[in-house]
Amino acid sequence: MSLAITKINPAFVDVMPQEYLDLASDGPFAADKSVKDLGTFKELIEEHPLCAGCNLALAFRTLISALPCPEDTVIVGSTGCNSLAFPQLAIHNVHALFGNQNAVASGLKRGLKLRFPDQNKDVVVMAGDGATADIGFDMTMHSWIRGENITTVMFDNEIYANTGGQESGMTPFGTVRNMAPTGKNFQKMNVPEFAKQAGCVYVAKVSTANTAKIGQCFRNAVLAAREIGPTYIQIYTPCPTNLKMKPAESVALAKKRAKEDYAFEEYMSEEVENLLVSSGAIKPKVKKEEGKK
Repeated sequence: MSLAITKINPAFVDVMPQEYLDLASDGPFAADKSVKDLGTFKELIEEHPLCAGCNLALAFRTLISALPCPEDTVIVGSTGCNSLAFPQLAIHNVHALFGNQNAVASGLKRGLKLRFPDQNKDVVVMAGDGATADIGFDMTMHSWIRGENITTVMFDNEIYANTGGQESGMTPFGTVRNMAPTGKNFQKMNVPEFAKQAGCVYVAKVSTANTAKIGQCFRNAVLAAREIGPTYIQIYTPCPTNLKMKPAESVALAKKRAKEDYAFEEYMSEEVENLLVSSGAIKPKVKKEEGKK
């Protein structure tokens, strides 16, 4: 996409809303911005209707700030809390039906490749655990098995937060939730392992306890999907509203889980590692000398 489309015709400057003027003059288009620069530029999403202390909103803001090329990105979302923020997002986005977001993203990516064969057009799916691992799990898996060049992000709050806090496939075993009053009676789905087995070339599991890590992993995932194959990121985003806790307590929970059963994990194929090293996105691993620990 030509950056000229983001510029304002001088004849209309005096009638444009200040929000757009700020984006055009101090937005992240064609700028080398990242999570560490938050607060220094006009973000693509700022105000939103999500609950106070929403960890999903924190993850969403972090992801958008880490996009390597926002002006050439389309985000595909699904029904859920995250879909309430999309109307405030100053970037191309599509609201898919509940569960079919990866199918929509697959067709969109193929169409953009035909229409713009010599340009990078990144397509990113952002959806909750219900849309990704329950209702839409078949379409999620098949996009990975087919090797679609898209990035999938799951906001994992381990419940159906938008409809009252019912259990989902991502709810931990034994946890009491609405519609699971005696505790969930089956294990949490290990979606990162499914992703690896289905052909994802980059997989990361992270939490809102480390926003810098979210940004770094997401950028790596988008770059890898652009060149090599499907990528997946799973982010723990505890919901203070349905967990009935104060926002500060949900942040503490994210930190606690990050030290226990939601510790950071990252997998990348050798091809992805070579790509990220050559692009300067990551540093090459230092091999230990033989015989030394």
